[in-house]
Amino acid sequence: MRNIEEVFADRTCYKFLDRPVSKVLLEEIYNMAKLGPTSANCSPLRTVFVQNPAAKDKLYQCVAPGNVEKVKSAPVTAIFAFDTKFYELIPKLFPHDISIKDYFSSSEEIALDTAFRNSSLQAAYFMIAARNKGLACGPMSGFNKNAINSTFFNDSNYQVNFICNIGYRDGDNPFPRLPKLDFTECCKIM
Repeated sequence: MRNIEEVFADRTCYKFLDRPVSKVLLEEIYNMAKLGPTSANCSPLRTVFVQNPAAKDKLYQCVAPGNVEKVKSAPVTAIFAFDTKFYELIPKLFPHDISIKDYFSSSEEIALDTAFRNSSLQAAYFMIAARNKGLACGPMSGFNKNAINSTFFNDSNYQVNFICNIGYRDGDNPFPRLPKLDFTECCKIM
């Protein structure tokens, strides 16, 4: 396990070693990440781990041309999605107050907003846990949302949030570290 400074200092990975990531490791990472908090424990994240060549070929057709080689390099590409009907599982996930299900199901806008926000949190928890276990991550949003939804989530309530290449880093990041905003540029204490 890596220390927290290393986990956050790690950078986006663009090229991966030709080394598989096991199902056991993906499950271990998920089991760590699922403990992160979400609104009313709604847990809307749904993930497809694309590994086999046939599924990868389908994914190449959905990503921007500049991202194809990155996806090809990765042993796993996670499609982080959200369940638009996540509230159907509220009786299991929030049993002490199942009336919250009605709150989410009564407004598509509230449900989608909640699903998108909380799946983003859960995917970030997953990437932090993956980095903690020694894997590198390459999150990206350069893809055709409709193509991914129809290819991987047809006949479901799932919608893609973003995709992330996962594996073992091959070499250093080819780009210099870009600037980050200082605390005073983006934070305010009131």
